[in-house]
Amino acid sequence: MLTITRKLEFDAGHRIPDHKSQCRNLHGHRYTLEITLTGAVIDIEGNSDNGMIMDFSDIKSLAKEHLVDVWDHAFLVYEKDTPVRDFLASLPGHKTVIIDSIPTVENLARAAFNILKAAYKDRYGTGLHLQKIVLHETPNCWAEVTAD
Repeated sequence: MLTITRKLEFDAGHRIPDHKSQCRNLHGHRYTLEITLTGAVIDIEGNSDNGMIMDFSDIKSLAKEHLVDVWDHAFLVYEKDTPVRDFLASLPGHKTVIIDSIPTVENLARAAFNILKAAYKDRYGTGLHLQKIVLHETPNCWAEVTAD
């Protein structure tokens, strides 16, 4: 299997409301997102993408549109974290993203995978699809989601 991977970075805040240590406090991370795609290599003479699974700039554009620009410099808050949601709502124009699970790196990676899976699915009729997401919360801690 041939795969390609594009890495992007974004900054976001979150908290783990019931965590036993400091992660229960409001804080942020410099997240690194690795997007791995697979599919047939395009073989169309004269096509800009000839010889590629997908142009890396197109991978970046779709990731930014559907996920990175949405989450970058936002606070990712669990829908049931009422005190933080109320606080963020009191800040005029604050960039808040409400998610349906506690914003651990595992849950964020799963959400990112589901968001991006549709964005890349068979864009060229070549079987292109999202194979894996790796979301680094720190340089030493990350979660991976792989297609079935």
